[in-house]
Amino acid sequence: MIHRSKAPLRVGLAGGGTDVSPYCDEFGGAILNATISLNANATIERTNDGKISLEALDRDESEVFSWADTLPLNGHLDLLKGVYNRIQKDYPFTNEGFRLSTYVDAPAGSGLGTSSTLVVAIVGAFVEMLQLPLGEYDIAHYAYEIERSDLQLAGGRQDQYAATFGGVNYMEFYSDDKVIVNPLRIRQRYLDELENNLLLYYTSTSRESAKIIIEQSKNVTDKKSQSIEAMHQLKHQAQMMKEALLKGQLDEIGRILNIGFEQKRRMAAGINNQLIDTIYETAQKNGASGGKISGAGGGGFMIFYCPGNTKYKVRASLEQFGGQYRNYQFVKHGLKTWTV
Repeated sequence: MIHRSKAPLRVGLAGGGTDVSPYCDEFGGAILNATISLNANATIERTNDGKISLEALDRDESEVFSWADTLPLNGHLDLLKGVYNRIQKDYPFTNEGFRLSTYVDAPAGSGLGTSSTLVVAIVGAFVEMLQLPLGEYDIAHYAYEIERSDLQLAGGRQDQYAATFGGVNYMEFYSDDKVIVNPLRIRQRYLDELENNLLLYYTSTSRESAKIIIEQSKNVTDKKSQSIEAMHQLKHQAQMMKEALLKGQLDEIGRILNIGFEQKRRMAAGINNQLIDTIYETAQKNGASGGKISGAGGGGFMIFYCPGNTKYKVRASLEQFGGQYRNYQFVKHGLKTWTV
């Protein structure tokens, strides 16, 4: 039998970084994000050969092990191994062998939540295969624990919940890992216009988000007022974005995105660089009313709000930087699993 899953990647529209400890533990965080038609995919096939075969098809990486309850973490396919190790620990199972294959529709380090979404997809495939009694909040928190506790990877909380729940959500983050997901009932014509005007641009550079996130967390621990105040403003930005989308005040979105772009660079070094600033300025000169770096910053995807028909001029103006424009649609679904 074959057990499959897919989970959507997300674009963060406002509040990015306020879901990271210790800020959200002390002050509470808020983020507004939306899932898009790019996915992390996972497949588990029973093989009956007594082996555990792991494949990251998009990265052309693979490893094969004899059956074991714990697989070694060595920096190679650790997301796949980490999920298996945790599942085997909490829900031990025997098997005649299986092959776990994954594929992600965007590069690692691109700022669309690829790693966390992949973990959600892998958890989902095991939930499907073993018929585990886990709901949406359970799966999202489980994926978060695997990344942050088991694998000791720095990061926030939004990606696991976006991938599991799907849609456009206003998320709140508190101490003790408390997360509240508020689905937003946005009129379809507002979403259609947002989708039409929001340009998704890949800078063709990836970045290691962990370094930026570690510095951001340290700035809060060290009580650096500039960084903390920037996060306060980003949390307020998420509230502003929620109101604008619910009321259909789409002309405000570029301005709200621009507020976030200015505040985010104050959170930690490395979020912005000369290339990102030049791309941003070029987009604005050619019609974009605002934009942001997706994810922790430093590279990866950027989004720009281009009112009217300005996105075509903005796209043309960015060709000189060697990046790629990516087509997408907003999707309402979160994690999906099935068996064939």
